[in-house]
Amino acid sequence: MFITKKAVTAIVIAGVSTLSGCASIVNGQNQVLSVETRYKGEAIAGATCQLDNGKGKFYVTTPGTITVHRAYDDMNVKCEKEGLKPGMAAVKSSTKPMAFGNILFGGVIGAAVDAGSGAAYDYPTLITVIMEESVVQAAPVASAEAAPATSAASTAPVAQK
Repeated sequence: MFITKKAVTAIVIAGVSTLSGCASIVNGQNQVLSVETRYKGEAIAGATCQLDNGKGKFYVTTPGTITVHRAYDDMNVKCEKEGLKPGMAAVKSSTKPMAFGNILFGGVIGAAVDAGSGAAYDYPTLITVIMEESVVQAAPVASAEAAPATSAASTAPVAQK
């Protein structure tokens, strides 16, 4: 059987384009996050935190790390420690730039798989919960070179209702 140069080129291009930009292959559906708690500027250890997004509930004791399922939904975090009022944070999810490459190279099916599985989204790698406050933390910076964008200084209080 004779394969033309055009056929080989088409096969190579098709193979490469299905892999380039696919967030589920590169980063997967899970992400490791670190959670810390603070009170009046000082680190507080031993708080029990529940993290909740559209893909499940996750538990960690601070300071600690946890593997969560990525999701389009914001991550709601509630930390409790005896003697303190709970601290809450709503952590914004962001779409990874890689997901847009998937639309161009992987097509609609690849983009739909990444969006549905959560692989197209990211949370900040460090979540800081201020005890006795409710805050909203910014989504991670899109640049791979940027440092995590969540610290006590980068959070803004949420208006109490």
